[in-house]
Amino acid sequence: MSNHIYYMQQVIQLARMVSGQTLPNPQVASIVVKDHQIVGIGTHLFAGGPHAEVYALNQAGERAMGATLYVSLEPCAHFGRTPPCVDAIIKSGVAKVYVANLDSNPLVSGKGVEALRAAGIDVDIGLCAAEAAEINRVFFHNMRKQMPYVTLKVGMSLDGRIATKENRSQWITGNESRKDAHQYRVEHQAILVGVNTVITDNPSLTPHMLTSPQSLPTRIILDHSLRTPLDAKLINDGAAPTWIVTANSDTTIHQQYIMRGAKILQVAELKPKIVLTTLYQNGVCSLLVEGGEQVYSSFIDSGYVDQLVCYYSPQLIGSTQAKHLFAGNGFADLESNMKFKISEVKQIANDVKIVCIRDNEGSI
Repeated sequence: MSNHIYYMQQVIQLARMVSGQTLPNPQVASIVVKDHQIVGIGTHLFAGGPHAEVYALNQAGERAMGATLYVSLEPCAHFGRTPPCVDAIIKSGVAKVYVANLDSNPLVSGKGVEALRAAGIDVDIGLCAAEAAEINRVFFHNMRKQMPYVTLKVGMSLDGRIATKENRSQWITGNESRKDAHQYRVEHQAILVGVNTVITDNPSLTPHMLTSPQSLPTRIILDHSLRTPLDAKLINDGAAPTWIVTANSDTTIHQQYIMRGAKILQVAELKPKIVLTTLYQNGVCSLLVEGGEQVYSSFIDSGYVDQLVCYYSPQLIGSTQAKHLFAGNGFADLESNMKFKISEVKQIANDVKIVCIRDNEGSI
């Protein structure tokens, strides 16, 4: 392994540590190396905060002169919440910059590298590019699609059932799997369920591992006719923001939920494309879909699933009347179906977890 690869992998590892913290910004880290020693380290910690390169250069100080800077994403060249990073890099006297990925943001893409090269700085692009791109799947998706990145998470039996014909689902998977699943609530900005899940399970949809209330994801209910019980936990517990996406236009009913702290997002209809566009316009960059059957089916049938996280329990429930993950219309042929790449297979106690990421070539 070359030293350059080693240093960039250190950068990527640093960027991984802020998963879910920086949206709508990307996860970015940077280090400054002088005479084979790391003299500056920086990570972008939150949207609006200093960028990774600035942290690293400030720590390096005068040692940045003639040094090499490694950064996981192209430095910005525009004024946003913070000044352009390229200005700080040029001013520091850095001699060479290694960039893992170009930025997909049209305000930035290619312009940062262009500015650095115009200032006489040697720039190398593409070192550890695949590893760095994986970290910013959500950000790149947002820039490309102008929609939230959607993860569909489900616990089910071997035959794909998520509840019995009596609508009993607690619990199909084991306790360890449910604990593992809570990491996805931490990593996403919002969690979505249908109104039937609220009526049947009365969930709280809060992660069990959070220590900071600022990190709590928004809870979203898809409720066409506003059937969400006014005494539901999601409406009354105040544990995290709750939004209701509805086609109901009765402002008198809206007010009953608003008085309890919920936010109403009225849409023409609850098709996934309309829902996702509305959520993105309201600042949601990553969305965790947790059911139930109708919600799963609508997202699968419409093709709006970017990551699939399945927890399989080694049991058979059977019955065509049982609730099923794949209860929608499906796809007519193999050419038009949804294709994924398996990214993780893991045994958790007596269950098996499979994580699949959408094949970009087949995504909407």
